[in-house]
Amino acid sequence: MMLQVCDVGICYATWVLRHLDFSLQAGQVLAVLGPNGRGKSSLLRVMAGLARPQEGRVQCDASVAYVPQFIHPGFEMTALDLVLTGRARHIGWKGAPSAHDRAVAHDCLRRLDADRFAERDIHHLSGGERQLVLMARALASGCQVMLLDEPASALDFHNQAVILEVMRDLAHREGMTVVFTTHVPQHALEIADQSLLLLDAQAFLFGATLDTVTTEALSRLYRLPIQRMALEVDGRAVQTAIPLYHAIGRAMVSLPTPSLP
Repeated sequence: MMLQVCDVGICYATWVLRHLDFSLQAGQVLAVLGPNGRGKSSLLRVMAGLARPQEGRVQCDASVAYVPQFIHPGFEMTALDLVLTGRARHIGWKGAPSAHDRAVAHDCLRRLDADRFAERDIHHLSGGERQLVLMARALASGCQVMLLDEPASALDFHNQAVILEVMRDLAHREGMTVVFTTHVPQHALEIADQSLLLLDAQAFLFGATLDTVTTEALSRLYRLPIQRMALEVDGRAVQTAIPLYHAIGRAMVSLPTPSLP
């Protein structure tokens, strides 16, 4: 078993998650979906070993890289320098990046179509460009498990497609275990073998994506009608999910108008 979450519970003022169990094999992609505040980021940090759960444990027999949503370096550094920090365990504390390390860093940036801003200061990059650099840093580490917190949240459609394709290739061609959080069900339908829906603190759905990311489950998850559909594109069925935003508008109109002082 590459990665196993065993009866994990995460608590702040109240329980965010409790009695969560699932396991992943090498070469699998897991999408984690849930509304704001449901514990997706907290779960990823626990899986990465950056935080301890109040209950249960995480077992992992492989090297792990964690890709956060944001990073704010306290000093100037180029995108290439940031990616090179991912080589730390290969270089050692007293070593300096070799020509090989720099070549690996450039290759990782190139894979994400980000080598064009390798020499730009990280502070001068957009949020989406930084996310590409952070994923390149994780790639440079040579990890076997990659955990990504909303990796496509600040990306345009083209770069979303790039990062989804890279995650798919890492798992299905290179045998890496990939876990990512997202608010976009179509990302799960595009590349995830397994999906985890965090419905409530103690209510979860885990299983094959086509079995779990359904119209009914998504509508319950986001408290909004969401329709899963299959579109035929180039002779093959492509799954997508469409939120019916106008439905929440009708519900809001029906609420009583608050009285003003």
